[in-house]
Amino acid sequence: MSFELDVWPETQDDILDAAAWYGDKAPGLGLQFLDMVEKSLEHVASHPKRFPSVHGDTRRALLPRFPYGLFFFIDEPYVRVAACLHVRQDPDTWQSRVRGDR
Repeated sequence: MSFELDVWPETQDDILDAAAWYGDKAPGLGLQFLDMVEKSLEHVASHPKRFPSVHGDTRRALLPRFPYGLFFFIDEPYVRVAACLHVRQDPDTWQSRVRGDR
């Protein structure tokens, strides 16, 4: 069963900000980041329960090659993607979004 993705606007901002940052570091790196996000989102949509829980019902999918994670929870028939953040970023950022403090 594949779930429908609900990528929150804040998450889209996270992704675009990170892609821009990587794009400034090396030609094409921002596009590679976007490609990894897209592939990871596809995996999350098709197999969300295979990713570990990191806090309550929130799960995290780590991006290949980049120190970022997609933070999401299952709300059938949706997978709600609350954040795409650097793994060393303060967890309160994604936790506040999941709690509804956004």
